[in-house]
Amino acid sequence: MKDVSVTTVRNSRNVVYPKKRPSPSGISKNKTLLLGAPPIGRKNFTAKAALLQQRQREAQIAALRRQGVLLEDEYRDDIQYYMHEMERYTMPSTQSMDQQPEIRWHMRPCLVDFLVEIHFTFRLRPETLYLTLNIVDRYVSRRVVYVKHYQLVGCAALWIAAKFEDAKDRVPTVQELAQICRETYDESAFIQMESHVLATIQWTLGHPTAEAWLRLMCCDPYVEEDKVQHTARFLMEITLFYREFVKYPPSVIALGALTLARFLSGKGRRTLEETEECLEIVEHLDNRLAKHVNDLSEVLVKKYSYAFYSKAATSVVQYYLKGGRFIQQPEVPFPVTPTRACASGASTPMSSTTSVSDVSEDFPLTPTSPQSYSSDVFPETCLPDEDKENLPTSFEPVIVKQRTEAPPDQYLPHDFVTFGRPALHNLNVSPRSTVVT
Repeated sequence: MKDVSVTTVRNSRNVVYPKKRPSPSGISKNKTLLLGAPPIGRKNFTAKAALLQQRQREAQIAALRRQGVLLEDEYRDDIQYYMHEMERYTMPSTQSMDQQPEIRWHMRPCLVDFLVEIHFTFRLRPETLYLTLNIVDRYVSRRVVYVKHYQLVGCAALWIAAKFEDAKDRVPTVQELAQICRETYDESAFIQMESHVLATIQWTLGHPTAEAWLRLMCCDPYVEEDKVQHTARFLMEITLFYREFVKYPPSVIALGALTLARFLSGKGRRTLEETEECLEIVEHLDNRLAKHVNDLSEVLVKKYSYAFYSKAATSVVQYYLKGGRFIQQPEVPFPVTPTRACASGASTPMSSTTSVSDVSEDFPLTPTSPQSYSSDVFPETCLPDEDKENLPTSFEPVIVKQRTEAPPDQYLPHDFVTFGRPALHNLNVSPRSTVVT
């Protein structure tokens, strides 16, 4: 006698567990779903191109995750909202910094140049440099800082930022900081200043830096080229030196630097993201580079003149030495659906049962499309033809190098950096000073 129960169970298992094994990605090979793709029977090459673009996007996201950049679409809006809230909460006050009795704005480039040199020597992360300057600005906005302690505040802020952002083996020690400052301060002074700075800023270190914003902008909606990213980083570090950029949030600075970097690299504009503050950043950077390109920090120009950074400083300085300027191209409007030409002008189409008398005279007419328009929303031609020249790769910055040698052409050569900042060391009044509580 045949067992009916066993047969029923086997049939049910065949229904629940099909014989065909699903693909590892969870999508069947013969039924690939593409969002926004046309039907398969209409244009197969378009579907293949969309599939190839999707795979490239997934490969780029995987490469960014290996670098520590995490992109999660479902949390992206919440993360950006929180970053906007935090950057407004951790902004310094330029009005309070103007009221310092001894600190003046012409001293800031010297301190920033000194910090860039230390940051480059210890190979710290880019976020560390921006967080350092944010801590310095917030501290100067709330406390009276004397000139003899200005360098000490900068070193303590760098020490705090390195502990927060970098790996433990790259954080400079107290002995190294004292040697960098030429034994101007005791080792205990750095520890004392560290606790004083943290108490002043209320231990708020979660500042969304311009580097963090730039990484998000360069990954969404598409990944920017390395040359564009390196040029944008060079322009962002220029903003750390001058007063007119302190009042802007890091997100605006990153967007303005990326906009100018895309222009200098011959790319189109991202008009949907541009704001008035973004164009102000572009104008400030363009005026600063056009009038004072020879006054840029030699350490900063040297840093971004190597192949690791796509020789971004070389191309930017060369462009402005030739008299180039930023040209704001007009926005290209989206194309409008053309209407059928009529004797009485373009109007709203009517059905066969509708007469002309039934339509109100005040009803707005459908706008006609322009005679000629460009379907390319982001044009690639940003520079005139006479400005598109091959820049010489053997260009050396015009700034006179006093203590630089010819380092090997390799990635991140840091051995050429020495700590010779006589202008900053002359600010110290006493040979050894400590923090006065």
